[in-house]
Amino acid sequence: MRVIHVSELTENIKEMCIEANHYLTPDMESALKCACEREKSPLGKQVLSSLQDNLKIAGEDMIPICQDTGMAVIFLEIGQEVHFEGGLLEDAVNEGVRKGYVEGFLRKSVVKDPLLRENTKDNTPAIIHYEMTSGEKVKITVAPKGFGSENMSRVFMLKPADGADGVKNAILTAVKDAGPNACPPMVVGVGIGGTFEKCALMAKKALTRPIDRRSDIPYVAEMEEELLDRINKSGIGPGGLGGTNTALAVNINTYPTHIAGLPVAVNICCHVNRHCVREI
Repeated sequence: MRVIHVSELTENIKEMCIEANHYLTPDMESALKCACEREKSPLGKQVLSSLQDNLKIAGEDMIPICQDTGMAVIFLEIGQEVHFEGGLLEDAVNEGVRKGYVEGFLRKSVVKDPLLRENTKDNTPAIIHYEMTSGEKVKITVAPKGFGSENMSRVFMLKPADGADGVKNAILTAVKDAGPNACPPMVVGVGIGGTFEKCALMAKKALTRPIDRRSDIPYVAEMEEELLDRINKSGIGPGGLGGTNTALAVNINTYPTHIAGLPVAVNICCHVNRHCVREI
C-alpha cells in the first residue's frame, strides 16, 4: 500500500492548470507546424501562421494561449494500491484548480448555478472523472475545456441498423454544424458505444490521446484516417475561413453497448486542444 498526502495532488494540479493554459503538448505543436506547411489556401496559411505566433508569445510572456481558460476537466487514474490521507480527494483536486487559476491569473469562467449565473471567482468546481487501475501510481490529466468548442458537442442515439455509415455521417454532421465556432483546425473526439453518458465521456477522453497515435483497433484506426480526410476536404479550413486543414486529428474510443443501441458522441476541441499529463 502506497500512501499519498492529498497536498501532493493539489500542488500538481495547480501547476498543471497553469502549464496547460500556456503551453501546447509536443504532438499538438508539431501538428500545427505541419498543418501550416501543407496548407494550400493562402488565407488558411496566414491564419495558421498567426496561431503559431500567438503560441510563441504565450509561451515566452506567460500569457494564456486563449482568453477562455476553460472549465477544468480532471481525469484521475488511481492505482488500487494507493491510499490518500490528509483530506478528501475531491477537495484536494478543487483546491489545486483554485490555486492554479487564482495564482496563475487565469480567467475564472465557472458559475455556481447554471441558471442564477453567479461566478465562483476561482474556476471551481472542476469536472472530475475517476478510474481505478492496478498498481500504486496516480495518473493525472488536466484538460481545460473552453466553451466555444464545448458548445459544439453532440450525442446521437443511432439505431444498430445505421451501422458504420450512420456513425460516420453523424460525426461529419457534428463537424459541419460546428463550422468556425470550434476554432479550427480542430481535434475531434468521438465515443462510440456504451450508453448515453458513457459515449460522451469516451469522446471527451479521446481528446487527451496524443494525436499522432491511432486507435489500437484496426477498423477504428481506418475510420479515424477516413474521417480526417473527409473533414479536411470539407473546405471549412483554419479559422473557418476556408482551406485544407479543418481538423488535425480524429480520435475515436469504443465500448460494448446494448443490442438495441448505437450511441455516438462527438466532442470537438479547438486548435490548441489543451491538456497536461503527469504520473505521481
